[in-house]
Parts: sequence; C-alpha cells; structure tokens
Amino acid sequence: MFKSAISGIEFQESEKVLGKTIRIPVLNLIREDYPNFKLQDFIADSELNIYREKYISKYLATEVGQLSDLHKKIIHSINDDKSFVNKVEDEVDVRNYGQIIADKVAAFGGSWTFIIAFFAFILIWISLNVFILVNNGFDPYPFILLNLLLSCLAALQAPVIMMSQNRQEEKDRERAKKDYMINLKAEVEIRMLDEKIDHLIMNQQQELIEIQKVQIEMMNDILQRIKK
Repeated sequence: MFKSAISGIEFQESEKVLGKTIRIPVLNLIREDYPNFKLQDFIADSELNIYREKYISKYLATEVGQLSDLHKKIIHSINDDKSFVNKVEDEVDVRNYGQIIADKVAAFGGSWTFIIAFFAFILIWISLNVFILVNNGFDPYPFILLNLLLSCLAALQAPVIMMSQNRQEEKDRERAKKDYMINLKAEVEIRMLDEKIDHLIMNQQQELIEIQKVQIEMMNDILQRIKK
C-alpha cells in the first residue's frame, strides 16, 4: 500500500505511478490543482487517468474555440466597413461645372447621334445652297462659310474633348491606385490567414501526438490490468 500525494488516500502498490514518469502536459494539469506535487511523489493510476481525460477534453475544447475564433475573424474581415472596395463603389462625383460640360460634349461628340445629325446638317446645307437657291444663296459653292463653321467647330471641340480625356485619365489612375490597394490588402489578409492556419495545424499536430501518447499509456495500463 502507498499513500497518494494529491488525495492522501491509500492505494495498492500495483497502481503506484512516479511523478517524473508522467507526461509534462498531464503533469502541468496536476500541478494546477496541487502546486506542491513533485517529481518524486507518487499518484494512483486511477487518479492519473482522471487528469489524462481532463487533458484530452481540454485540448478538444481549445481546438473548437480556435476554429471558432478563426471563423469569426474571417467573417469580420469580409464584412469590414473600412474595405477599399466600399470606397471605390461609393465614389463621390466631385466634378465642377466646366468638367461636366466637357464630359457631355465629349460623350455627344463620340456618338452615332452626333455623326448622323452632323451628316444631315451638311446635307441640308449643301442641298439648300445648290439645289434650292441654285448656288446663289448665302453660301454658294465651294461653301466657304460651311468650311469656316466646320473649322471653328473642330477647333473648339478638340480642346473640350482633350479636357474630358485628361480628367478621365486622372480618374483611371485613381481607380488603378485603389485597385492596387485592394489587391495589396487581399494579399496581406491571405498571408495572415495562411500563417494562422499553419500555426493552428502545427499546434494540432503537436497536441495530437501528445494525446496519442497519453492514450497509448492508458491502453497499456488497461492491458497490464487485464494480464494481472
């Protein structure tokens, strides 16, 4: 018979287990409840099994908690209101009056509506002066006034379109910059997620190895009891 160092109860010598033969993770759990427990002290096998089961239960609870926290972090990152995607989608129009006019002129000048209307205007102008007024109208052939109007239109339309194109280039550069920031943030978050998963897997592997060793010890104890 021997007396257990943690409970003070006497047990059979066959259940005697030396403190230094106990695995470190299980030994740490025993010392949480009994800080004065030493490596030279003895404990009963039945008491040791209680702490072995406690260690396995604690690991499983910790694993579930880590997976739950990781899931919450991912959801929070996806629903983050500070995302660059929201900033790009919620872009505010800050154009002044001149830029608005330039954009409308450029949009109209590059449309089929303008081409058809302009072609119809020239056709009416030529028909009016050549066929109706018999080339004695306000702009007879070779249509000097029409050429002057076309030159003035081209001279005014070109810089307006260039203004719109310059502003569009600035807008494209800003959008490209935001796209770069979005991709950069995504890359950083993916790397952080990979590190978390790798860390979690490494911890799981180490803990699983410890659990398997503890289970093997418990099975060996059971086999020894059966043999006896």
